[in-house]
Amino acid sequence: MSETAPVSTPALLRTPLYDRHVSLGARMVGFAGYDMPVQYKTGILTEHQWTREHAGLFDVSHMGQCFLIGRDHETVARALEALIPADIINLKLGQQRYSQFLNAEGGVLDDIMVTRSTDPDEDGSLMLVVNAGCKTADFAHLKAHLPASIKLIIAEHRALLALQGPEAANVLARHCEGVDEMPFMTGKAASFDGIPVHVSRSGYSGEDGFEISVRADKVVAVNERLLAHPEVKPIGLGARDSLRLEAGLCLYGHELDPTTSPVEAGIQWSIQKRRREEGGFPGFERIRRELTDGPLRKRVGILPEGRAPAREGTAILTDDGAAIGIVTSGGFGPTLNGPCAMGYVDATYSAVGTKVHLMVRGTAMPALISEMPFVPHRFHRS
Repeated sequence: MSETAPVSTPALLRTPLYDRHVSLGARMVGFAGYDMPVQYKTGILTEHQWTREHAGLFDVSHMGQCFLIGRDHETVARALEALIPADIINLKLGQQRYSQFLNAEGGVLDDIMVTRSTDPDEDGSLMLVVNAGCKTADFAHLKAHLPASIKLIIAEHRALLALQGPEAANVLARHCEGVDEMPFMTGKAASFDGIPVHVSRSGYSGEDGFEISVRADKVVAVNERLLAHPEVKPIGLGARDSLRLEAGLCLYGHELDPTTSPVEAGIQWSIQKRRREEGGFPGFERIRRELTDGPLRKRVGILPEGRAPAREGTAILTDDGAAIGIVTSGGFGPTLNGPCAMGYVDATYSAVGTKVHLMVRGTAMPALISEMPFVPHRFHRS
């Protein structure tokens, strides 16, 4: 009888704040190849509500950061537009835009954030933030498709923090002058008590907030100074997920994947008019067809009756038991004070108010197709 060799599991990577998470009593879990805090001692519910009411500090240093650098903005923008459907050419100085890498079939390879530099002397520079689980493939994708005239700098030397919640602006402005006046979806170079940082007014919680990119060897100092404020507490991945679910925001690998188009996902707002008309990005024919005729399926919000949450993979059925879709994210919404979910259904059944059933632990539970977000966004719009 032959013996089977043991299968080695790759060691989890650690962010520069790993030791600090452990010292604060975080429960660490593997996520996208990293050992990350899922919650701290007070628990996910408390962390969720603290972010809604005050300011939560998230370590998101596992995300990928890179810069595209070329001769001028139009050169870099056109190169990136060949891979994504957003209008980057008309991006203003300091403006940030959400978009997606697409495959030839119009499916989403990853969703990303793109920011144009505020410095006219660096006006051939774009900053990209990509998902942790996709960053290796994303960087290879960029290397394979960018022209030789565009330089790709993978910023492994940088860490990333997210400060989210209604008190985030007041706290951060004590360290970075003027950030409280930044409009939503803008970014700029700034000084955090003399430490060079890049700040964007954006986030993944549905609340006002900021993402702070800083050199990895300086992130501990920034983290500690923010946590010194009584308004700020550390928040783990558990509350990050419950916040984004209530906000109706897509998570790659759940609502987005290589088979799903931006139109199916309901994020066609991220494709500006010029790109819809001119195309020039992968999957344009499919996306143009779906914009004109409508997709065959749509991402929807779902409100289960009762208190039992419907988790990822739950079948969505009609009244007579016909399968019409599947839940992609689901759980209990602490602010909503009830269960909520997102999923895809046949477009025929996607209207708000449509009655459906969710197959939860072998029982068909009644639910309604709902508007999203489940909890209103409070992004800072000026």
